[in-house]
Amino acid sequence: MRMPTFGLPFPSTLLPNVMLATVTSRGEVLQHLESFLRENMGSFLKKVEDSWQPSDFLPDSRLDTFFDEVKLMRERAKELSYDLLAVLIGDTITEEALPNYEAWFHQLDDLNRDPNNGWAQWIRGWTAEENRHGDLLNRYLYLSGRVNMREFEVSTQYLIADGFDLGTAHDPYRAFIYTSYQEAATNLSHRRVGTLARKAGDDQLSKLCGMIAGDESRHARVYQTFVDKIFEVDPSEMMLAFEDMMRKKIVMPAHYMREMGVDMGKTFGHFTDAAQRLGVYTSQDYTDILEGLITTWKVDQITGLNGQAEKAREYIMALPNRLRRVADRMSVPKLEYKFKWIE
Repeated sequence: MRMPTFGLPFPSTLLPNVMLATVTSRGEVLQHLESFLRENMGSFLKKVEDSWQPSDFLPDSRLDTFFDEVKLMRERAKELSYDLLAVLIGDTITEEALPNYEAWFHQLDDLNRDPNNGWAQWIRGWTAEENRHGDLLNRYLYLSGRVNMREFEVSTQYLIADGFDLGTAHDPYRAFIYTSYQEAATNLSHRRVGTLARKAGDDQLSKLCGMIAGDESRHARVYQTFVDKIFEVDPSEMMLAFEDMMRKKIVMPAHYMREMGVDMGKTFGHFTDAAQRLGVYTSQDYTDILEGLITTWKVDQITGLNGQAEKAREYIMALPNRLRRVADRMSVPKLEYKFKWIE
């Protein structure tokens, strides 16, 4: 399945009062971008009053029908395949490690000098929206009756304690490349899990995955807009950041995922194997997302690049074909692992 390219639904005019010759640092760029961010915050984030909440999709424990609804949930959950349940659990653990992601944002240079600036508001708003995802999936897993919740919780605690290394250092340019990519991948994963859940007869799970995927898609477009804006005023540095992240490869934030008694990162490998077997997220998808970003940012049309950045563009433009040749030689991993999360 080919990933769609990602259009930018937000304004694409140049940043106000910014001239290429006057931009000398990332801090300057982000300062100018902040006014654009503030002006468009209403389209980047949804108001709390208009947002869905986890309880909208789950049985209400106040009602007499609660236990009947839970019983029906458990019956539907029995039809989920082993791999699908494993991927759903892995996705949930990834979402539950949200404290790490917020802390990572706060460590980026030039982004949070003022707790009341537009960047700080965006990070808090993004975190608030993302927080609902883990809550919703966690409660579904608990009520499904198919998950060893203690083992699930151990893996979540491990992941938060172990942290991650995304290769972005403290650079906001690299961070925005990362989030543009990762949010698109997360949207794809949740959406496909929802599709498979529907095929298995669990329309409720399908719906909640779809709601989460909708958030991830919107967040991906916002981060892609940030990168697009930076390309307008600091094209060479943004191109070099893009190249650097692609040479390192985009790793998922849960790449240190493990279970009790399992080495750090080993469980993540088994989780991604299950995702590949299902077609939830594959090496082809990785390349499709890259092609989508190249198209969205019109990388081939960017002007004002210095010599080093021109070479970086050449590398980026040639990369999708290289990745596809590698992906074509990869085999689908077989089911050889039993997760402690599932009994």
